[in-house]
Amino acid sequence: MAKKRIAALDLGTNTFHLLIADVLDNKFEAVKEEQAHVKLGEGGINSGLIADAPFKRGLDALQHFKSEIQRFSVDAIHATGTAALRSAKNGFAFINQVKTSTGIEIEIIDGDLEASLIYQGVRACVSLAPSALIMDIGGGSVEFIFCNDQTIFWKKSYPIGAAKLMAQFHDTDPISPENIQKINLHLSNTLDELSSKIAEFSPGKFIGSAGAFETFAELVIEKFKAGPTTGNTFEFNRPQLEVILADIIASNHQSREANPLIIPVRTDMIVVASVLTQYVLSLLPTNNILLSRYALKEGLLFKK
Repeated sequence: MAKKRIAALDLGTNTFHLLIADVLDNKFEAVKEEQAHVKLGEGGINSGLIADAPFKRGLDALQHFKSEIQRFSVDAIHATGTAALRSAKNGFAFINQVKTSTGIEIEIIDGDLEASLIYQGVRACVSLAPSALIMDIGGGSVEFIFCNDQTIFWKKSYPIGAAKLMAQFHDTDPISPENIQKINLHLSNTLDELSSKIAEFSPGKFIGSAGAFETFAELVIEKFKAGPTTGNTFEFNRPQLEVILADIIASNHQSREANPLIIPVRTDMIVVASVLTQYVLSLLPTNNILLSRYALKEGLLFKK
């Protein structure tokens, strides 16, 4: 089987990712990686509209990505749009404009396929034995995948991404106890099925894929001198992670903005992502908690 150079574009609610890699069988070698923090959901995430400024940022990012794709002479482009483009009334207008200006064809994928691709990406990074629960926190949606190295047992995408939760519940600085309570109630109502699936599958590992979990890992390493991430994974000490989550939730915008370990697109969204992670941890008995730096974009490399 010949090696193929593939450009994977994961066009998320907060961040557009580009990964160009040489793929052979089930392995890949990254050639170029880049991300653009377009914040596509800004100003319209809960009304189902891409506002003018993020619409333009998205187009600009994809025109730049196109120039990189041409520079690296790829054989195929796998471009997918997720929650923001799925739900936006003008999502198809954006897709059509991208095709006209760049030639890139974006496929809108549903939450079910998104979860499957995340599984493929994470599986290429960490062992899922004996069993695992993967959580991927996006801006518009969150995917949960119960699985092992061979198969997915159950998967579901929920419209409770960090941008959505922030727009709905984070209106004070720091976030108020009342709003934390409201988020937890919202999560309890939305994720009732998740609790029963945790009881059913008893996952031995809890894996956070990319995104906020990368920031959690950096903060744990800094505060507890926990040692660097080994390649594309990091193993959390549960009590240390819980301290970091509590620190983030109690912090104000100014302190987060001044912290170089928190990238600007996550300055505020990291708060609700921490509340969500805290909630899911409260349902899980396992202390085996990992970061996978691989997620959807890596899974896209293996998409048929």
